[in-house]
Amino acid sequence: MTRYLTSTLLAFLLSASLLGGTAFAAPGQYRAEPASPPTAARLIVKDIVWKCGAAGCVAARSNSRPAIDCSALAHEVGTLRSFTVEGQALDPAALEKCNARAR
Repeated sequence: MTRYLTSTLLAFLLSASLLGGTAFAAPGQYRAEPASPPTAARLIVKDIVWKCGAAGCVAARSNSRPAIDCSALAHEVGTLRSFTVEGQALDPAALEKCNARAR
């Protein structure tokens, strides 16, 4: 039993260290690519914590509709080049509507 827990813990820690600093689209996650990099590495927009870096911004998916969260982020950081929900990019028309709120 102890051996199983140890190997499980090691696997978890290895996964966390490999994935912790990357911006990728995992299940239950948003990913956005602002046209201009945000000045802050961490943003809070509509109760969503966004972590931003050179590759874009990532956040856990909220209970709101993705279009609302996209618009709120665009209002905060400006035009978005892309916005994905669980790996699926918004279509061009939805992204254009999202960017209508960009500052």
